[in-house]
Amino acid sequence: MMQDAETSVEQLKQLVKKFSEERDWSKYHNAKDLSIGIVTEASELLQQFRFKSQKEVESLFNSPYSKERIYEEIADIFYFLLRLSERYNIDLSSELRKKLEKNAKKYPVSKFKGSNKKYDEL
Repeated sequence: MMQDAETSVEQLKQLVKKFSEERDWSKYHNAKDLSIGIVTEASELLQQFRFKSQKEVESLFNSPYSKERIYEEIADIFYFLLRLSERYNIDLSSELRKKLEKNAKKYPVSKFKGSNKKYDEL
């Protein structure tokens, strides 16, 4: 079984590519439809937590059934994200680093540590 510490993003992209191509799904995997897939699966993840208190949410992770449903939705989101990035040659590691650098300027620790406000609210 593949573990995070032993697996590169590129390996995951290739795994998703192989899975999709074996099923001839590339014709359905354009930017729009893959983006719809991300949002749809994210909504299904959100559904697991809807109308639940923080205590109820925490208890979901102690239930094998609920935890499996949450993990499956996260995996579905990740699948679509990996497939989109693989199809359109997006280097996820580079883009994440660039976004973190940009956000570090928008959200300096000196102003935002412990705050959940948006950069334009201070």
